[in-house]
Amino acid sequence: MEPVAVGLIGAGPWARMAHAPMLVKSPHTRLAGVWARRPEAAADLGAPVFERIEDLFDACEAVAFSVPPAVQAELGVRAARAGKALLLEKPLADSLEDARRLADAIAEAGVGSQMVLTLRYAVQTRTFLARCHEIEPFGGHAANISGALLGDHPFATPWRLERGALLDVGPHVIDLLAAALGPVTGVRAHGRSLGWTGLLLEHEGGAVSEASLCMAAVGDLPPATFAVYGRTGNAVLLPFDDDPLDVIAEEFATTVRNGGGHPLDAAHGLRLQRIIAEAEAQLAP
Repeated sequence: MEPVAVGLIGAGPWARMAHAPMLVKSPHTRLAGVWARRPEAAADLGAPVFERIEDLFDACEAVAFSVPPAVQAELGVRAARAGKALLLEKPLADSLEDARRLADAIAEAGVGSQMVLTLRYAVQTRTFLARCHEIEPFGGHAANISGALLGDHPFATPWRLERGALLDVGPHVIDLLAAALGPVTGVRAHGRSLGWTGLLLEHEGGAVSEASLCMAAVGDLPPATFAVYGRTGNAVLLPFDDDPLDVIAEEFATTVRNGGGHPLDAAHGLRLQRIIAEAEAQLAP
């Protein structure tokens, strides 16, 4: 099968670290070209650089996004209307309204979509979730603590400095707790968006979980943790170094060839955005 020709939108740190190498390395995809607001940055990614985004669309079957959420929401609509499958970053957008608009555009165009919720593609995570489903889970907790908003960290970008950990790492944490314990039916949040954020999640079926999020901590910090407890045992996601990007590329190629059908699609991203929006409304700035 011919590799899927994928155009990349964005040339920032994550595009250089993840998207471009993933699309080049995978036997299932081909990096067909790059469009970015700074063409000089795009030139460093080893693929043709397009000055007009429409020309990038003409050169590819699908589009991968590595841009701020507001930009993804705007350009994702254009890509969907151009008939391109979308590999989307989290969060889906910078607001619930824009997330809904993008998800609707994708549904109306009938194109495939898939979210880069990296944790969900790791073998260790899938083993952890299988264990969770065996133990009749009733509760769990997670923590994602870093100093990514401090100093000259490559991810101390304007949208993260404005919105904080909930919009950035919140999708990963909420998504994984929901996968382990059931869909989220309610959320209570406390703390500050740019400091410490605490979440209490209520899950379908009666399970509850807590999550702690922070991107402004200092010192030697522990890795992210996830633990789930059930009536017949418990499950802990241990730290791992495996790279899930190969799996993302392979599954996205399948999504494109099948015309959609991935469980982590834009509609899933919209569900996460609703939870985040509800939690953000309860936090201090």
